Amino acid sequence: MARRRAQCPLSELESRLVDLPPVRGFIDAIADSRDVALIAEIKKASPSAGLIRADFDPLELATTYAASGATCLSCLTDEAFFQGRLEDLVAVAEAVDRPVLRKDFLVDRYQLLEARVAGADAVLLIAECLDGCELSELYLAAGELGLDVLLEIYEPENLSRALDLDPRLLGINNRNLKTFETDLGHTLRLAADVPATTMLVAESGIRSREDVECLAAGGVKAILVGETLMRAESVAEKTGELVGVPRVVSH
Repeated sequence: MARRRAQCPLSELESRLVDLPPVRGFIDAIADSRDVALIAEIKKASPSAGLIRADFDPLELATTYAASGATCLSCLTDEAFFQGRLEDLVAVAEAVDRPVLRKDFLVDRYQLLEARVAGADAVLLIAECLDGCELSELYLAAGELGLDVLLEIYEPENLSRALDLDPRLLGINNRNLKTFETDLGHTLRLAADVPATTMLVAESGIRSREDVECLAAGGVKAILVGETLMRAESVAEKTGELVGVPRVVSH
């Protein structure tokens, strides 16, 4: 953060807001999808898996995802753990017409400004990384900048403070942040306590169309998938396999 602030002061980022094009509605795109919406992730590496895709080309991946039916895109910009770059997000947002999420460990309003200037339409806020005041402050700050928020939790005890913000979109991470094990049942168990006014996004551990159908039956409105797509021999075919699963309207 200190290095980035030195390179580009907060005042300079704020001055760039004036000439930006309007955001593309990330949440609206998910809400308008008749099927379970796919948020397809551009992800080179991860702490649990190391390097995931050696022939990593963000622009090629973005255009393949868009052509194969993804509703939205997610772009990792964390360098230390995921080998991502903010410059990847800039290029992706310019190349496709799909709404793009900045996925990173966001803990400061400066990073929200970075995201908006870079072309992001939405940002990820992780409850486990932010205390109650920080979470609400950044959630409101994102809205003031026109950014949609994917509000993510893992621990069940964070559900109530996330719902206190009345989010339109709530992500539940199926990956245990301590052991890195995944369990799709984690989303399904918490789904019962999520109101119908909040759209539910299942994150991590989704590998097949059967997984998507199972989550759809539990009321999930969208899925965020990275590693499964990154490891696929044909990204286009795997993307096509995961899209087109009808929503279940009971949730």
